[in-house]
This record gives sequence, structure tokens and C-alpha cells, in this order.
Amino acid sequence: MYQLLTDSACDLPLATLKEKDVGIVSFHFTVGDRELTDDMGASYDLEEFYTQIKAGVMPTTAQINVGEYAAFFRPYVEAGTPIAYIGFSSGLSGSLNSARQARDLLIEEFPDAQIAVVDTLNASAGEGRMVLEAIRLRDSGATLDELAAWFTENAQRVQSWFTVDSLDYLYHGGRVSRTAATLGTLLNIKPLLDVDPEGHLRVVGKIHSRKKSLQALADRLLAALPSDPTQPLLIATSGDWDAANFVKDRILAQAPTANIQVGPIGLTIASHTGFGCVAAFVMGTDKRK
Repeated sequence: MYQLLTDSACDLPLATLKEKDVGIVSFHFTVGDRELTDDMGASYDLEEFYTQIKAGVMPTTAQINVGEYAAFFRPYVEAGTPIAYIGFSSGLSGSLNSARQARDLLIEEFPDAQIAVVDTLNASAGEGRMVLEAIRLRDSGATLDELAAWFTENAQRVQSWFTVDSLDYLYHGGRVSRTAATLGTLLNIKPLLDVDPEGHLRVVGKIHSRKKSLQALADRLLAALPSDPTQPLLIATSGDWDAANFVKDRILAQAPTANIQVGPIGLTIASHTGFGCVAAFVMGTDKRK
């Protein structure tokens, strides 16, 4: 059997990861002059963090470096345990490349080591959705090679959409221009974004009102739901629980038996979205285009 590993940007409940024996490596973030570790809320209260970013605090984040990945992987490699690391999109961070470099260094030292580094080409609960699939595959008896092959074929089927209440953080992170952020704020435009096939964010819609942007999230989840009506539909938010539940209720109004899970956007991702982001994730039939 192999060990499943992921990172703190997957935005699954920490209790779930522990229960399912999934190891976690942490990103880093800075608030003011405090350098902190994203341990998924274990030592830093998420609601307090949401209050800070709602007030305009601009955190910064740092990727996981090669040495941290090597130290994370090493105990399993030394024990002869194969590992599968399910990681944050290479299109959004250099972290996955660091994981690959760490893998290569360890294989030089341990030529028989089995280390699969899987690029989810996704973020937040989109990455988490892939971790749930990895758990399902492992528990159903899939080999490490079979798991890696499944991800190569299916990772692009995870559909991700999100909207934000303020464009300031996307501008701060270089995702939108100053002009777009200024005009969007003046005109009350709420962008609808997704994750493209290369794992980058892109704007796919500009919607004139918060309520309509949330309805758009519900509509897209409902459109993809027939691919597997029993699958978990993941909704995540950086503190706006009323908005997240609005999306949930709109889905349940048309699909009363839908398996919807609402959870928080973690510290790393929320540092880039700001307060009030709502995101939605589902496994579709077709690959992203």
C-alpha cells in the first residue's frame, strides 16, 4: 500500500484528512510582521483571519520549497513506503515544481523509491476534490500506477468556478489589472472565474450583482451534476456563509438529493481572494476547455 499526501491548499477538513490517513505539508503566509504556517486552522483561527481580510489586511503567501518537500517525503521513502503527493496547481504556484525536484533528489539517493507527484491543475476544494478521488481509488484497491494513470486521464474533468465580492485582492495578486479592478468596483461587477486546462485562473463572465454571480455558480454545478448525481458537490467560502448557503439552497431547489458539502476556503487561498469569495467544484463528464 502507498501513502497519500497533499498540501494545505486543498481546503478539505483537517479532521477528514486525518481520518483518511492523508499526510499534509503546509504553505506559509505572513500577516503584518507575523510569519505563520498554514496548518489548516489548527493554530490560527479562520474566522479571525476572515475578519482581518474583511478589514483590508493584505496577507502574503510563500510556496513550499524543495527542502521542505524532501523532509516531508523522506520518512516514507526511508521506510520503503510508496507515496502519492496530490498537489496544488502548477499553473498557480511553483510549489509543485519544488515537489518534483525533491522527488528527483530522493530518487538519486534511494533509486528504488516510488514517488508519484500528481498535478491536480486545480486549487482550493478543486484540489480537495482530487484528494477525495485519490482516497476513493486507494480504498478501492487501485495500485500507485493505476492511481497516477487515473489522474492523467481525469484531472481535467474537475470543473471549478468562483466569484469574489471585492476585486482588490485579485488586483493585489496580479490576477486583474488596476483598471479592471477600479471599473469593476464602480460598476458593481462581480467576475465569474474558472480554472483553465493549464491550471490558471481566467475570467469567464462579468456579472452585474452579487446575487446573480452566486446564481451563476449554482447554475454551473447543476449543469455538471448529471455526470454523477451522487457525487460530492463542494462549495467553499472565505467567510461569507450566507452567500455559500444561498448557492446550496439554489441547487437543492432543483436537485433535492444533491450531496452538497459547504466548507471554508483556507488561509493560503483566502489570502488571494479576500473576504467573501464563494467557489464551487464538481466532477464533470468532459475535460475543461
